[in-house]
Amino acid sequence: MDKIERATSAQELFDGYAKSYDAALSSALAPSGESREFFAQGRVEWLRRCLGELGASPRRVLDFGCGDGSTTPLLQRVLGAESCIGVDVSPKSLDIARATHATERIQFELISDLRSDWQMDLAYCNGVFHHIAPNARPAALAMTRDALKTGGLFAFWENNAWNPATRYVMSRCPFDEDAILISPREARALLMRAGFEIVRTDFRFIFPRALRGLRKLEDLVYRLPLGAQYQVLCRKGK
Repeated sequence: MDKIERATSAQELFDGYAKSYDAALSSALAPSGESREFFAQGRVEWLRRCLGELGASPRRVLDFGCGDGSTTPLLQRVLGAESCIGVDVSPKSLDIARATHATERIQFELISDLRSDWQMDLAYCNGVFHHIAPNARPAALAMTRDALKTGGLFAFWENNAWNPATRYVMSRCPFDEDAILISPREARALLMRAGFEIVRTDFRFIFPRALRGLRKLEDLVYRLPLGAQYQVLCRKGK
């Protein structure tokens, strides 16, 4: 399947799930005992911590593959950004995002409208690239890189292919049937080939709600490949 065919397939897939995406994802996540909002909050809060350690305060943030836009206002609020732009391949998902989350500081556009003159300080994505065919991933990364200013940061979140719980949850999710997982090692290699410099790799979400009393331990072992998701934080080189 080539780049155009895959893009059309992804558009059709997520247009089809635009109205039922939340319910489908919530059902898939049920074994964890947590909601999609819990994981979104955890990702963005961890990103805020990482940015703080770098002394970075992004003013303009790109939410790449924003879907229905539920995380975009979280990025704007938690990171204190002046503006956020969410982009996606699914027009129907973007219709929901605009109706629900658009403000003066938050806007949503088709991914085809992504431009190199946006000069974003930070890009964020979560679980997007496992829906992109392997041969199309370099082009998608190039689009993201080009929308960043030189030295801009990219928070690349993906599902951890080494985690059995992750694979189980994805097996319950109907729109993940054709997903091709990316290992942390593969992600770093992809990002470096795309012109990014790796800053750090962190693993989050080890314990389900039933074991939430142990979650403080996650802050001690985030370098170990145990979590259900991982973040590769990288920087656009010159």
